[in-house]
Amino acid sequence: MSHTQGLPEGRDPVLKIPATPAHTNAGGDIFGGWLMSQIDIAGSIPAVLRARGRVVTASVKSLSFLKPVLVGDLISIYAEIRRVGRSSMTVEVEAYAQRNAKSPECVKVSEAELVYVAIDNNGRPQPVGPQ
Repeated sequence: MSHTQGLPEGRDPVLKIPATPAHTNAGGDIFGGWLMSQIDIAGSIPAVLRARGRVVTASVKSLSFLKPVLVGDLISIYAEIRRVGRSSMTVEVEAYAQRNAKSPECVKVSEAELVYVAIDNNGRPQPVGPQ
């Protein structure tokens, strides 16, 4: 199995980051809050690019942890805008773990849907504008 088998084809991750021992919970797995923050960062990237400016996270519509993240996993996070409103953007995010260097495998560990709002320099919502 190749290192990329199991990752979405034809798409590049917006974020890649290794899971290290500093990110573990009391059970020895990666703390879910750490993965949530990476998902939020990754989701904001296409929103910032689309808004051509600042965005804030308005809501996490859904977030599912599908499999545990292990120390040593390389996390690849994919994010894509699914809907654009006047000032808001709904972003779908998927996280995959590439693991086990001796016998590589890739598993989807999380999926989420977040809403970001474009804001002006005063922190007020502003129109996203044309693509």
